[in-house]
Amino acid sequence: MSLHSTAAQLVTLAAEGGEHGGNHESLSPYVTGGSALFILLLLLWITTRFNRDR
Repeated sequence: MSLHSTAAQLVTLAAEGGEHGGNHESLSPYVTGGSALFILLLLLWITTRFNRDR
């Protein structure tokens, strides 16, 4: 594969990806963000429980 043909294939792939938007219908941004926040707060709570010497 030459550099030109690889670049042409990447441009074609990028142009096709714009039609779909990249989001799945079943994924809600609020549920995803809320669960990520919950997991991070849970990890913070676990970390502070193990660090009682301060």
